[in-house]
Amino acid sequence: MAKSGTGIDQDALVSMFAQATAQQGETLRKAVSETTLKALQGRELTVENIRKVLKTVTEAASTGAAQNLTAGPDVADLLEKAFAGMDAALLQAVEAQRKALQQFVEQGVDMKDKPMKSAMDHLEKMEDVFFKTVSKATQGSAGGAMQAPWQQVLDSMKLKGTDTGAQAGVAVEQLMAQAQTALREGRATGMRTAQTMLDSYAALVSGVLIGMSEGVQSGAGAGVGKSRKK
Repeated sequence: MAKSGTGIDQDALVSMFAQATAQQGETLRKAVSETTLKALQGRELTVENIRKVLKTVTEAASTGAAQNLTAGPDVADLLEKAFAGMDAALLQAVEAQRKALQQFVEQGVDMKDKPMKSAMDHLEKMEDVFFKTVSKATQGSAGGAMQAPWQQVLDSMKLKGTDTGAQAGVAVEQLMAQAQTALREGRATGMRTAQTMLDSYAALVSGVLIGMSEGVQSGAGAGVGKSRKK
């Protein structure tokens, strides 16, 4: 399986899930979160690139879990940790989008402008993208052996809701409120200027995401400064 076009070492993830025990759940969650985040940082943060990364991680976790002979009935727990790890990484992606959009709002970009509205819609639908991508990736994954446990995980998380979805909802509300304030204060940016700014939106968000991680890790050699790919 080796490295995919997302830069993810799928073999390493497969091996990790194939050998994991129920007691190693938190280790799995952290590994998936770090792997997912690193992959998201390695390219422009478009919806399509997010889907590719989630698909790759889901398939690797499924393949590894299917090979795990010790997990038994706990295999759903392992997959739940995979989902939680992706959720944690997406949570940071949502925050990066909020910070990037906030810059536009503060400069008076109109929320009704088509590119701004599109960016807001993508942010609001992040949880939906998450669920649909993982669900699609599990159909036929590992010979279909993991479909039932994955469905169990997805059904449970749809009831609970994800951190990604909760944060996206809060972010949209905050941005709308900030936009109203900017409107009252008379800040406004022309449509052409707004389009120019938003043309580089995906690259800007990716840069913000990398900056957030570097701030947390204080430069602890995470290899996140790779050039972004489209």
